[in-house]
Amino acid sequence: MKTLLKNVTLFKELSDQELDPVIEIALPREFREREILFMQGEPLDRVFFIHKGKVKIYKTDVSGKEQIVSILQNGDMFPHAGFFRTGNYPAHAEVMEDATLLVIPIIEFERLLLTRPDICMKLFRVMGEKIIDLQNRLDEQIFHNTYEQILMLFLRLSKMHGQNYNDGLVKLTIHFTNQELANMIGTTRETVNRTVTKLKKNNIVQMGPKGYLLISTDLVKQELQID
Repeated sequence: MKTLLKNVTLFKELSDQELDPVIEIALPREFREREILFMQGEPLDRVFFIHKGKVKIYKTDVSGKEQIVSILQNGDMFPHAGFFRTGNYPAHAEVMEDATLLVIPIIEFERLLLTRPDICMKLFRVMGEKIIDLQNRLDEQIFHNTYEQILMLFLRLSKMHGQNYNDGLVKLTIHFTNQELANMIGTTRETVNRTVTKLKKNNIVQMGPKGYLLISTDLVKQELQID
């Protein structure tokens, strides 16, 4: 359990001794594929950490259209700001494959922080880094067209869910449908279809074994004109 929590970004600055009281309040739980962990708008009372498995975080609009916020896997926590906000869950969470999660009740974590201000300060520093990342993602939507947003999405997915393959390619370790890709940036499946077809033609994206996408991150960066 300690190894898992040390791999969670939020706790990356904590020593083994500082992690001990966190471990004491963490509860291991098993969940089945397609099980809903919480719904958008439900009271926010727990934070989850993935030991094994994958979880989809998504929102729905008034018409029921789904927009994927993120696909999470081993070592990830959600909701990211769960320990530092009150109110309701900001999105839905659904298990994509059988999963083992650690669950920490927020009220227990708050009691811990009140008695350990040293831990509290370290966590706030990490949350500041997370805020910068979210701002960068917002900038992508504001300042870039849909084609560029798709390219940036592939870079982000390569970083989060990629493995070095060969010939400078990165293999995505999660299957994403074009509809799921579209839902991540708020566009249509047809737009993603056309863009992926173009990227394949230019060898920026390839189809790998068992349907996994292979991304040439160097070519993506060239297309975006970034280093």
